Amino acid sequence: MKTRVLVPSGALGLGYDKEALERGLRKNPDIIAIDGGSTDSGPSYLGRGISKYSRESTKLEWKILMEARQKKDIPLLIGTAGTCGTNSSVDWFLDITKEIAKELNQTLKIVVIKCSQRKKDLLNSFQKGKITELPNAPKISEKTINDCTNVVALAGVEQIIEALEQSPDIIIAGRTTDTAVIAALPIMKGITPGIAWHGAKIAECGALCTTDPLSGVVLVEFQKDNFTIEAMAENAMATPRTISAHMLYENSDPYLLYEPGGALNVLNAKYTAINKKKVMVSGAQWVNSKDYTVKLEGTVQTGFQNVLITILRKNRYVKNSETWIVEVTKLAEKNIQNKLHLKKSDYSIENRLIGKNASFGELETSITEHFEIGIMTLVTAKTQETTDEVSRILNPILLHHPLTDCEELPTFAFPFSPADISRGPIYEFCLNHVLSLKNPMEVFDMEVILYG
Repeated sequence: MKTRVLVPSGALGLGYDKEALERGLRKNPDIIAIDGGSTDSGPSYLGRGISKYSRESTKLEWKILMEARQKKDIPLLIGTAGTCGTNSSVDWFLDITKEIAKELNQTLKIVVIKCSQRKKDLLNSFQKGKITELPNAPKISEKTINDCTNVVALAGVEQIIEALEQSPDIIIAGRTTDTAVIAALPIMKGITPGIAWHGAKIAECGALCTTDPLSGVVLVEFQKDNFTIEAMAENAMATPRTISAHMLYENSDPYLLYEPGGALNVLNAKYTAINKKKVMVSGAQWVNSKDYTVKLEGTVQTGFQNVLITILRKNRYVKNSETWIVEVTKLAEKNIQNKLHLKKSDYSIENRLIGKNASFGELETSITEHFEIGIMTLVTAKTQETTDEVSRILNPILLHHPLTDCEELPTFAFPFSPADISRGPIYEFCLNHVLSLKNPMEVFDMEVILYG
């Protein structure tokens, strides 16, 4: 029943300590499990169905793990492949895997789990009342679903166990919960779900639960009524504080974690230091939910966006930057309406004062005076043509607008030419909902690939 899971890093592409990885391999893990991404970087990657990480860096890190897998003859598992976990990003990652296998002359059994959702199936589920919004999620309609560029369902342990039962060398999964990739094998081998899910939650980001977060590698050993987490890097330590604190990471409730099929309750968990590098944890419980649900993530394209950067340096303008940008925006909007005949609903202009309150806006409490300030202007409209036209109206105003009518025209700085940068299409999340399933595999596709 004892099950060891080696976690190389919080996400493939972030890097990891290779010596720590070797140290972990000498502990004879039963599986190597790693996350491939998340929604942390915003909706664009899901919207476009691409990875945010470099292909070459992904290949380099994955190659080392594929060599490690072969050396120990154990499964290698990645969830949320290609950052967003769409079918296209899974295909991208599968291509990398085949390329490496050819270079290493490896013969592999690869199981692929795909999580992208078909609109017709989602519409059918919506009409039957099987899609429910999570707290604070927006109300959706059939139009919302039809407008989505990509929708994924988050797989849990059930889907990964289905793949593990195929005795694979490698599992490449689309969008999964961060924890499921670690909890699956222990649960499959009979570890109590509360223990498995708790250990998985703590280890989901690799060495982030240690004193050396950048080292990446941790080993989780699951037993019947407890688990231990051990830091693998030479100088990394694991303490009850660093381990327990990770329940706070990306979690609204430090005692409850909701996953497909139920919830993890750690209210009665106990954390005991074994030594400076290892902590034992017990006491967590798993509570099954009435219905089996999986979370849906979806994106919609909202328009096209350009970015303009203006740098103010003259002291008087720096001090009056808020007033200046309000006047600039008013003049620009007047010209846009008169010359382009656009309504305010046709476009948006957003300004952020870089160096003053760009991060928190009106909530900022720590404002100091500086000798220069940058203004980032975001222009958004439904088409790239309109976005470009609005940007061109703004350009001369941002470059020369005076604070008063009776002074010579100032000249400010654009750091590049042309002054506007096209971001292309932009996206926003439109789904934060759960989908009820009778069968955990109902909306997931699994394929077994023999390579080499």
